[in-house]
Amino acid sequence: MAKKKSAKLKARLPRGFVDRGPAELLAMDRMLKVIKETYELYGFEPVETPQFEYTDALGKFLPDQDRPNAGVFSLQDDDEQWMSLRYDLTAPLARHVAENFDHLPKPYRSYRAGYVFRNEKPGPGRFRQFMQFDADTIGAPSVSADAEICMMASDTMERLGIARGDYIIRVNNRKVLDGVMEVIGLAGDEHAERRLTVLRAVDKLDRLGVQGVRLLLGEGRKDESGDFTKGAGLDEKAADVVLAFVEAGADTASGTIDNLRKLIADSAVGAEGVEELATMAALFDASGYSDGRVLIDPSVVRGLEYYTGPVYEAELTFEVKDEKGNPVRFGSVGGGGRYDGLVSRFMSQPVPSTGFSVGVSRLMAALKVLGKLGDEQIVGPVVVCVMDRDTESLAHYMRMVQELRDAGIRAEMFQGNPKQFGKQLQYADKRNSPCAIIQGSQERETGEVQIKDLIEGKRLSEEIEDNKTWRESRPAQFAVKTENLVEEVLKLLKSQEEDRQKERES
Repeated sequence: MAKKKSAKLKARLPRGFVDRGPAELLAMDRMLKVIKETYELYGFEPVETPQFEYTDALGKFLPDQDRPNAGVFSLQDDDEQWMSLRYDLTAPLARHVAENFDHLPKPYRSYRAGYVFRNEKPGPGRFRQFMQFDADTIGAPSVSADAEICMMASDTMERLGIARGDYIIRVNNRKVLDGVMEVIGLAGDEHAERRLTVLRAVDKLDRLGVQGVRLLLGEGRKDESGDFTKGAGLDEKAADVVLAFVEAGADTASGTIDNLRKLIADSAVGAEGVEELATMAALFDASGYSDGRVLIDPSVVRGLEYYTGPVYEAELTFEVKDEKGNPVRFGSVGGGGRYDGLVSRFMSQPVPSTGFSVGVSRLMAALKVLGKLGDEQIVGPVVVCVMDRDTESLAHYMRMVQELRDAGIRAEMFQGNPKQFGKQLQYADKRNSPCAIIQGSQERETGEVQIKDLIEGKRLSEEIEDNKTWRESRPAQFAVKTENLVEEVLKLLKSQEEDRQKERES
């Protein structure tokens, strides 16, 4: 009886996750380096927290079922405690600060980069794992700390190569939002759901315009597909107040603040938020950032869960074309705000905190569109070909590789099957190697080694159509003395880099 073949395991990527190749990873490293240097310029220092936290410590997604997996990826440890993959970098920082509070300097200024995870439905450009880069100041009650982070966000955009005018840091205050809710009669825990609906409607202003938001503030809105979104149920007068709030922006910060003062004069918490915005505006002006880089903007709504004061968003303002060729904006690439209640969940005292988070993947996509990261190919290692397979020859090739590495040149000896020489050159081509080193027994006897310039070889191969001409010309291959190998390879690499630079500039 014939043996039944076992089914092979199918290689498949989990939904909402993505593999990343060397070009993307190296581009990301370059970008993260600039962000890191900017944060450090402002006095922030690195810290790392684990990817797993106890689920109840995350704060936003508390276990309310047998398996707390709504929004987060969770598992139960062997001591029956629930752990979850972090969904942002702020909640783990709050736990870290609370646990080490007595030993940390106050204010505590830290930055960290890492992947976060969301157990949500994936979609185009929406992944379940993505990277954030945060900076936070813990223990600073003054909004000067918030103003400083907004200025740092602006500097970060410019140091990454985003021109002034192509981005803006928009600033609002959660207390002002709460004041508006108070004015229209939606203060108190019993109105939490409706407040959330109102704020979500305001957040759609850019996309739906004033009339679309008005519908969502009222009974609801039917979109082009016929789907109906239930509204907040506000009457016309209350909707007018909310819309007056989001349209309170003026040509100057002082004009915007005057409009807000009039709008929420009857709310103590709202008035407090307006005065905080006035202080921040004065600091932006004194530091030279009120030139269009940072803007007081009442339409900014973010952080509905735990922000308690100023909120800010880094938005890219230049347009790109979508799949249909229509102009669209990149929009938000980062944001943050004050979250005075998050650390104090673990403490018996209030701990004022504020922070900013960069959405790394989205910002990377924008930088590629602007040509700031580039799509140039990764330059691979120099490949030393294996012409003879005896131990003495292998040792000789390995020594050659080591000499190149000692000079700081990326290099490797071909480790595949060396029987077919052509396969070795094909491998080097696939690695985008700058050159291949070739030395058979004949070259070794004469004390020479062949260097094959693979970059130039590709270029010439496009120009030479005749095989005979190709063989006779031996394009981009030359012999050097073995003792001059390192020196000649360094010269070649320098020449290739100069060519690439000219190409980039043109």
